[in-house]
Order: sequence, then structure tokens, then C-alpha cells
Amino acid sequence: MAIKATVFKAALQIADMDRHYYAEHALTLARHPSETDERMMVRLLAFALYADEALTFGKGLSSDDEPDLWHKDLTGAIVRWIVVGLPDERAIRKASGRASQVVVISYGRAADIWWSQVSDKLQRLNNLTVLRIPNETTSSLAALASRNMQLQCTIQEGHIMMTSNAGMIEIEPKVLQGGVNNG
Repeated sequence: MAIKATVFKAALQIADMDRHYYAEHALTLARHPSETDERMMVRLLAFALYADEALTFGKGLSSDDEPDLWHKDLTGAIVRWIVVGLPDERAIRKASGRASQVVVISYGRAADIWWSQVSDKLQRLNNLTVLRIPNETTSSLAALASRNMQLQCTIQEGHIMMTSNAGMIEIEPKVLQGGVNNG
């Protein structure tokens, strides 16, 4: 019998001064059996960075044809395609052809090596944003994970503060290509 996803609930309050977006979201995250708390929390951070009423979680690890998060307009056109991790360069190019904007949020020990291998091939993609989240930050984010989370996220001038009962983390994504909220 296959191992099922673990369900996490997150009450996420977002105050994004950069985009003038202020909202509360009741989110349900299904953590795939092969997914770590670290990756799941980076997905949650991605949601906070690009939050919108139309932003939804995709099948992620369960599907090669869907991103971790995506925002579709009322016609079904893909406005934003968000991938967490170190995706294949061909997959990024394919997503770039399908969506108005593609965002890759890279993290992990191999992120710098991955970027050095794919950056030249991806530079001509004008609708691509690539962010790098430091290892110590993602480890701290993972420590905030719990089955029922109450999180507050404040974003101002590209700086992010994520707070919960378990503590507070300051996050400063490094922009490798594009901009944090461009597009």
C-alpha cells in the first residue's frame, strides 16, 4: 500500500508592503511522502511571496506537468508558474512557453552548482525570475513546520519576516535573475 501525503494546515497572514497586498489565507498543504519539511515550508514561503486569491498549489512532486504553485486567470491562461527546488533547464524553458511569468525558488546545498550549470542557458528567458534562499534560512523555516501552523509574513523592500509561535525568521532571497515580484 502506498504511503499517503501528510496534511498540514496553515493560517497565513500576509502583509506585503511592496505589493500593497494584505490578506489572510487558510491553506491546506499536502506533504508528499518524499518531501521534507524544508521543501514544504519553501513552498509556503513561495505562496507568501506571490500571494493572490487565484494562486493555488499544484501537484508538485506528484506531476511533471504541474508546478508547485500556479496562478491562472479567468480564461485558464497561466499567469505565474512557480517551481521550488532545482528544476531541469528544459522544464523551465517549457514552462516559460506556457506561462506569462516563471519563478524558480532554489535552495539547498547544490543550488549554487545547479545555477552555475543552467544560468547561461536561461538568461535569454525574459519572463523568468530565479531566487536563491540560503541554507540556514530554509533549515530555520523547516523548524516552524507543524501540522497546524499560525504564521505571519511581513514583506518590505524585499526583506521577509516569517513569525509563528515557534519563533521568527528573517529571510532575504538572493535574486539570481529577474526580480522578486516582477511581472
